[in-house]
Amino acid sequence: MRRLQTFKVSGKNSLNHWTRFRNPLRVVYNFMFISASRYAPSLALKRFLLRMTGMKVGKDAAVGLMAMFDVFYPELIELGENCIIGYNVTILAHEFLRDGLRTGKTIVGKDAMVGANATVLAGVEIGDGAVVSAASLVDGDVPADSFAKGNPMQVLKRAEYFNK
Repeated sequence: MRRLQTFKVSGKNSLNHWTRFRNPLRVVYNFMFISASRYAPSLALKRFLLRMTGMKVGKDAAVGLMAMFDVFYPELIELGENCIIGYNVTILAHEFLRDGLRTGKTIVGKDAMVGANATVLAGVEIGDGAVVSAASLVDGDVPADSFAKGNPMQVLKRAEYFNK
């Protein structure tokens, strides 16, 4: 289940009205820090840059090269202590629809791992110790200590996957 707040927009395309929701200068600020974090070689520097946008980044969280975070609402993203975000992962906290905008807090738990090229949608929670396979689309919650894979996402008990 995704926890989302919906804002209606009149017109044909809500993305055309994004400046009604966010200050353009704030979006540029967020974009600069998030873009710099994508290329930063130091994990400590990445954590610092992401925190500058309002993201909550736990101690020892590791963010891989080219990971992309929501530039509109980074303050709605929370990375737990010692989590791993893989190469080219995308983590969102909003989605523009034809007739509105939805936002939601996106949480990656303590000791969780998100594999390379995965996409985490707005309003989901990846529980403590959970593992998300590479190239997965996380469109719902992933319980603690479980394993999620694929598109559509399937959730398995972690022991089922690792004891094969």
